[in-house]
Amino acid sequence: MLSCQKATELMSQEQDRPLTLRERLGLRLHVLICAGCNNYRRQMGILRAACRRFGGGDTP
Repeated sequence: MLSCQKATELMSQEQDRPLTLRERLGLRLHVLICAGCNNYRRQMGILRAACRRFGGGDTP
């Protein structure tokens, strides 16, 4: 099981590189059972979308 620290590191890394299957599965499992990390991931998505909108970037 991933720690919250490792989970948030992987969430940041997945913005820059594809995660391995093992990393993706571990992160998915952790986020399913950890409300704090689930909220963090959701907030990252909101911030990323806002930055794209205001920055005019097309990056997914």
